[in-house]
Amino acid sequence: MRVTIADVAREAGVSKTTVSRVINTKGEVDGSTAARVRAVIAQLGYVPSSGAVGLARGSSRTVGMLVPSLTWPWMGELLQGVVDTVEAADYGLLLFTCNRGAESVERFTSQVSARAFDGLVVVEPENTLDHLTELHRDGLPIVLIDDRGHHPEFPSVVTTNHEGGASAARHLRDAGRTRPVVITGPAHFGCVRDRLAGFVSVLPTNHVVMGDFTELSGRLAVEELLASGTEFDSVFAHNDITAAGVLRALRAAGKTVPGDIAVVGFDDIPMSEHTEPPLTTVRQPTRQMGEMAARMLLSHLGGTLAPDTPVVLPTELVVRHSAPPGRVT
Repeated sequence: MRVTIADVAREAGVSKTTVSRVINTKGEVDGSTAARVRAVIAQLGYVPSSGAVGLARGSSRTVGMLVPSLTWPWMGELLQGVVDTVEAADYGLLLFTCNRGAESVERFTSQVSARAFDGLVVVEPENTLDHLTELHRDGLPIVLIDDRGHHPEFPSVVTTNHEGGASAARHLRDAGRTRPVVITGPAHFGCVRDRLAGFVSVLPTNHVVMGDFTELSGRLAVEELLASGTEFDSVFAHNDITAAGVLRALRAAGKTVPGDIAVVGFDDIPMSEHTEPPLTTVRQPTRQMGEMAARMLLSHLGGTLAPDTPVVLPTELVVRHSAPPGRVT
């Protein structure tokens, strides 16, 4: 059954006139009330009729954000950066995830059709690139964060994944580690290819194991390496969650960290300070990436052309006890 403006008004606890004003950005509506109405519109999947969409001729003063999931360890910091910037500019934020696959994409598309937001910040979910490209070509302003596939058509904010991998390798090399293992994320991600290329440009290795950014992939990789008799003195994991799995498997096998094997992760999520031992890692500036992407989008909505090359924010090596400077004996 089609959702009506009366359904939205009832759910939001306002009049149909208020809903209409929010949709068409006409009349004075309190900011918190307008945000509540837009949230209900998103929740119910309400699509205004063509006669009701005066919004198409104006601005909703709302930004959309599309992400794969809120369960990713660094997503909270990223989202906070977007929220801080959007709210400071007196915009609202509609957040969409792809937890339900095609159903989530359909709900998101209905909000694009309803012009519920003026532009979109995206951490690219799987299998959405073609759809996003079509929306962008149809005029929807989009900014990508962490352009994992390197899509030059979109404005984007990225970090120095290649240099981050290289910094991890230099640190291990300078500590006297000569037999590294790299546990990657999925190979189709641009950031994975860059982190690996940066690492091996400094410290070559024949031991590269494809993981999937999970704790389990780190544990299984180490268990298989030890069972096969592979000799290694260090591990570079492509995210901190994988590195946590590495630490767990090494501890279970009776290996000391960093005495026997040094471990370096990537991301610097809050957990990394509290592993045993605390994790040396490459810090991604996730909150700053969210802030920058939101600023780029808002600037574009204000009439400024988006940059035609990615905006790059630097990584930073954070040294903790899992891989300290110098060899631990």
